[in-house]
Amino acid sequence: MRDGRILAEAVHEGPDTPHAEVLALEGRDGSGATLYVNLEPCVHHGRTPPCVPSVVSSRVARVVVAHEDPDERVAGKGIEQLRAAGIDVKVGVLEDEARALNVAYIHQRRTGRSFVTVKLALSIDGRLAAPDGTSEWITGDKARREVHTRRRGVDAVMVGAGTVLADDPQLTVRVVPTTRQPARIVVDARGRMEPTAAVFGDGEVVVATTDASAHERQVAWKEAGADVLVLSGADGEVDLKELLTRTGDRGWLEIYCEGGAKLATSLLRSDLVNRLEIHHGPLLLGEGGPSLGDLGVGTMAEAQRWRTLDSYRLGDDVIAIWERED
Repeated sequence: MRDGRILAEAVHEGPDTPHAEVLALEGRDGSGATLYVNLEPCVHHGRTPPCVPSVVSSRVARVVVAHEDPDERVAGKGIEQLRAAGIDVKVGVLEDEARALNVAYIHQRRTGRSFVTVKLALSIDGRLAAPDGTSEWITGDKARREVHTRRRGVDAVMVGAGTVLADDPQLTVRVVPTTRQPARIVVDARGRMEPTAAVFGDGEVVVATTDASAHERQVAWKEAGADVLVLSGADGEVDLKELLTRTGDRGWLEIYCEGGAKLATSLLRSDLVNRLEIHHGPLLLGEGGPSLGDLGVGTMAEAQRWRTLDSYRLGDDVIAIWERED
């Protein structure tokens, strides 16, 4: 910004793409301008070159940084280098808002694992499906459109093999405009999913499995275009912590889990869910329909505690968003 006028705006589109600072400043003379960033400019060579040299060469006079980068390769070094180049740097403006915006990035950098949002469509009485297993549709068109909007903004959408067998979903962005598709992850410990499933469309597909799946099935998945991760497992389940570490290694910040009761229960029981996105539909299904399974909670004192981030209405549905209490 210079003389009250915005010169350029940019966003980082994800791994292997230029950072926002580079895009905003490319080909522009920033003399006397102020650069506003929600995260400290980087100083290291990763998948892309560092941002600080571009900021310095642009000749901006001032940089306003919302908060430091938790990545140990940066961690204040970007701010130091900018100041050493004679640029006025102010840190901490709208820090809380920026940290909320960057929550998945901060989590991935601190833990090495992808941030996990579990989305569940529930009836008023907490059922994921009717007693016969049918679940289309608990929620209405507006809520389903919201799901496609959420897919557009995450690195990957994840489901379990049971969801693929029951619904054969594509897991792509279709009903809202998009310039990219998220990767798709299917957790299939025993190799139940056929390589002809709709999830094996264009784009990146990852199948997380164990040695319990047949080698021939793994080969068929690969031939269908999937990257097959054979992970450790116990009790017939994929080690989900290992999976999220592997996705974190890829630079994937947020995984949007649309899996059914089993996968959601496993993630919650392992304390790997960072955010819950509950879509409440306006219907009652009664006894017999599936819901979440055993979370290892025996008493109220052992209950998982969550805090409300937001809630809003879409048509006759209610969306509630929760984050895990520390």
